[in-house]
Amino acid sequence: ESPGIKDFEASFLQMVDLVSSGSSISINETGTKLRYKPGAIDGGFELKHDCPTSRGIGYFLEPLILISIFGKKPTEITLTGVTDCSKDLCIDTIRNVTAGLIRHFGVEEKIAIKVLVRGVAPRGGGKVSVWIPIIKALKPVSLLEPGKIKRFRGTAYVCRCSPQFANRMVTSSRAILNRFIPDVYVHTDHCKGKAGGLSSGFGISLTAESINGLILSTQSLPTESAMPEEVGEKCAKQLVEQIAQGGCVDSNHQAMMCVLMALSPEDVSRLRIGKLSKSAIEILRLLQTFFGVTFMIKPDNKTNTVLLSCVGAGFQNFSRKHC
Repeated sequence: ESPGIKDFEASFLQMVDLVSSGSSISINETGTKLRYKPGAIDGGFELKHDCPTSRGIGYFLEPLILISIFGKKPTEITLTGVTDCSKDLCIDTIRNVTAGLIRHFGVEEKIAIKVLVRGVAPRGGGKVSVWIPIIKALKPVSLLEPGKIKRFRGTAYVCRCSPQFANRMVTSSRAILNRFIPDVYVHTDHCKGKAGGLSSGFGISLTAESINGLILSTQSLPTESAMPEEVGEKCAKQLVEQIAQGGCVDSNHQAMMCVLMALSPEDVSRLRIGKLSKSAIEILRLLQTFFGVTFMIKPDNKTNTVLLSCVGAGFQNFSRKHC
């Protein structure tokens, strides 16, 4: 691999600079050394950012939400690029799951995410409008009981190809999920012409909602010459596996939840998860370095889950204009 900063990493820094003021970024000629001086998080309206097609919009949007809730004013931004890819969270997962998890921490206003144009890899062409509210301070959480699953929901989408692909993904995923509970509804989204971006492709995202209001998610896109039936079946099996792990959040959201717990008031936050993901392990190390927050990791042998707990750093939004 070539050393130095990648195009999507440089683009992320540009986006952070867009929503803040007073920050300075300097990168040496070889791209192997970065110096960043943070400024104040401003937010803003009618902002626009073009995301490179090497990563999905989810790569940029997930950290943008974490940053923007501590802004001086709400953030209204339009992101263009790849809405759905296998590397990052697809836009349906962020809209249906990520935005909802933030509300457990006291963010009462809803994060509004609207897909204007869906664009899949490699050429993208997608367009997403996002509105992110601000908050004075987060609240500590205690999510220990995932609860039994009461419903399955999902979206099967096709871009610039046969709408039958979506129906075939729905049928194969329902064949697995209907064995557990009857309340299964997977919406189909057929994007044709300009609404389908610049590349043809398909995929599916599924969610499982528990009686305690917690939502787990999985997503699946075709690899090489995979058939729609295989994509739908793979996604459903992954979702069942996430449920079997017994966590209150899925593997894709463990890292984000750890960050929010670390930024919470100086009180104890608790979270039950399944198997600790690689990204969560990396985040735990970074949180200890930057915020001095150390997590207590306690395996629960009865349920084969892991209990995470920490005392937050007490981070507050001092730039917010009104309380």
